[in-house]
Amino acid sequence: MTMPDFQEFMLPVLRSAADGEKRNADIADRVADELKLTQEEREQLLPSGRQRVYLNRLQWAKFYLMKAGLVAFPSRGKFVATEEGRAVLAANPPHIDRAFLMRYPAFRKFEVNDDPEAEVAGTPTSSQPSLATTTPEEQIESAVQSLQQALRSELLDRILDNSPAFFEQLIVDLLVAMGYGGSHKNAAMQLGRSGDGGVDGIINEDRLGLDRVYIQAKRYKDNSVGRPDVQAFVGSLVGFGATKGVFVTTSTFSGQARDFVKHLAQRVILIDGNHLAELMIEHGVGVRVSRAVEFKRLDEDFFVED
Repeated sequence: MTMPDFQEFMLPVLRSAADGEKRNADIADRVADELKLTQEEREQLLPSGRQRVYLNRLQWAKFYLMKAGLVAFPSRGKFVATEEGRAVLAANPPHIDRAFLMRYPAFRKFEVNDDPEAEVAGTPTSSQPSLATTTPEEQIESAVQSLQQALRSELLDRILDNSPAFFEQLIVDLLVAMGYGGSHKNAAMQLGRSGDGGVDGIINEDRLGLDRVYIQAKRYKDNSVGRPDVQAFVGSLVGFGATKGVFVTTSTFSGQARDFVKHLAQRVILIDGNHLAELMIEHGVGVRVSRAVEFKRLDEDFFVED
């Protein structure tokens, strides 16, 4: 089942608001039940992981109803259906969407800056914006995800264009940025120290060197790292008496390789190319901020008079 878009939340939200003053938390389950959302859909998060998708869509549905004058906010954090909203419900509409709301002058002014050529019935004209079915936040997060995906691909391409020595230094930079190894000097002294026995490097897990992490790195373009390579690495860990290892590749790991490390006595982390690029982005290695956009929300507490 496909998650309903935020416009499908409008009618259930308005129905709930007709029962008296409500908060989002008061109607969340009722709206989800009316839309027959599965438990999985109720737990689905936005790409940022900061909010559940259905709660975000409920919130935006309420916002658009407010802009059309169908709901009002009588007190902090609470909303209720207006007389106009109750009149809409009395007409028993099959659905409410942005096109439906275009019949209200206040909403048209908000949506198309009161374009005199906008159709009252809500049919978009060439001068009107597309009536998207996703919330503005979802559109932003989707765009960010697309940019991140392109950046991950570009990072891996650039890594493969450089030398093995560059890749080794990249791992040093990343591990130090993540808090391992103490300093670049200490990390560089540890990494590449072994060079044999199936281990490419050793790095302190903490600045005091209380424990060590053994590193294996494979700069592959297309070859997937299979179980034999990972098994050889684990065998090396046993030989060194080590309990922790990180295997990094610019390509992928086979399913057998991932299954192999699940039940080991040693703690072995597999980092494939996609994960490597994500860590580089997260910790600012090989990337820089091109543009920062700040979004603000209304501070409800500010508008409460003592």
